[in-house]
Amino acid sequence: MAMLDYIVGLGAQIMMPIIITIFGLLLGTKLGKSVRAGLAVGVGFVGLNLVIGLLAGNLGPAAQEMVKRIGLELTIIDVGWPAAAAIAFASTVGALIIPLGLVINVLMLATNTTQTVNIDIWNYWHFAFTGALVAGATGSTALGLLAAGLNMIIIMVIADLTAPGIEKYNGLQGVSLPHGFSAAFVPIAIVVNKMLDYIPGINKIQIDAEDLQNKFGVFGEPILMGTVIGLLIGIGAGYDLKGILGMGITLGSVLVLIPKMAAMLMEGLIPISDAAQEFIEKRFNNRGKVYIGLDSAVGIGHPVTLAVSLVLVPMTIIIAAILPGNKVLPFADLAVIPFALVMLVPITKGNVFRTFIIGVLIISFGLLIATNLAPLHTEMAINANFPIPEGATMISSICDGANPLSWAFTRLMELEVVGAVLLIVVALGMAVYNRRRIIKENKYAQAQV
Repeated sequence: MAMLDYIVGLGAQIMMPIIITIFGLLLGTKLGKSVRAGLAVGVGFVGLNLVIGLLAGNLGPAAQEMVKRIGLELTIIDVGWPAAAAIAFASTVGALIIPLGLVINVLMLATNTTQTVNIDIWNYWHFAFTGALVAGATGSTALGLLAAGLNMIIIMVIADLTAPGIEKYNGLQGVSLPHGFSAAFVPIAIVVNKMLDYIPGINKIQIDAEDLQNKFGVFGEPILMGTVIGLLIGIGAGYDLKGILGMGITLGSVLVLIPKMAAMLMEGLIPISDAAQEFIEKRFNNRGKVYIGLDSAVGIGHPVTLAVSLVLVPMTIIIAAILPGNKVLPFADLAVIPFALVMLVPITKGNVFRTFIIGVLIISFGLLIATNLAPLHTEMAINANFPIPEGATMISSICDGANPLSWAFTRLMELEVVGAVLLIVVALGMAVYNRRRIIKENKYAQAQV
């Protein structure tokens, strides 16, 4: 376990180059090309982390100032994803999640129930968090491990189903996003997007990034949109002129730099993805396309994702103030809102309006979920020795405390056998459906050759 902890502790920017290099060599790519690909991916992740850190470091304090100015008095404090990660890895489920996750991925690949090779092992904590909540709610480690495993199976299938859209709209060729937080909102997005199709007038509204640029000219470009939104957030936070201008320039820079860093990462991934596809085609005749599973951070650079996310930050504070039943004070995790939206863009086909509407709904439902899970979340955090902020009666987070799948697993597993059977049926049903889809698509592709 110490070795696994050490590997996870290295972080994405160290582990990704190593994993990609080894993966490339195993696929038959030459040493030099594999090393270059690994380093390019590492540089991309360093760049993404720097820019996301810039976003969080500026957006977080501004949002907190807005919270203070509005004077919200909510009893559950959003302490951010570190508390969720601490709960996850401090649990028995967390100690076993990496070997469990690797076994599940291998079995799914072997049975043709997934197309994703999930190398995003540090984000297995999302599955561990679900398992830890279930174990805490039921008092059963076995049910917690079962929940973590089933959660991963569901997310892997969602990653496969959304991968073509991620390729088309996010430009991430050969990549899927088996991210336990981002992918959890996909089912909600599909249902709401379909409902919008049946609302007269609403179903005709089509606004995408290109439309914005055409209609507003230079002010529709990401750099100008980010700057304007940043200026407004700075004003809302009560900053002085220097602070307002600084916020504008920073957020304008973020909207430009994140896509460039993602492109750098893709420069390293493309040759490895191509090699993986060639390897599969040579040795297996029913595997279809293979995707490399990555952190959803690589996909947040889409201008629609970023623009809608920045608008939703102040809106989340307003929603928290007026939403009946909400007790959560949005705080530390406001900067992770882009991660909740990253997989919505392929579903809405880049429609800014629909992405915004779905975003408002998932934020609203997420706050209620976080409120509902807060007592358990707080208890698990105390058990993990996570410090509770002074003055807070309970804690929660937007990531993963507002995760609808974590909530569904926790509440259903409280029914024990009934809940476990239901979730097993859902997860295995999705896996079987995915297998049939993969085989059918592959047969069709072969017939076209």
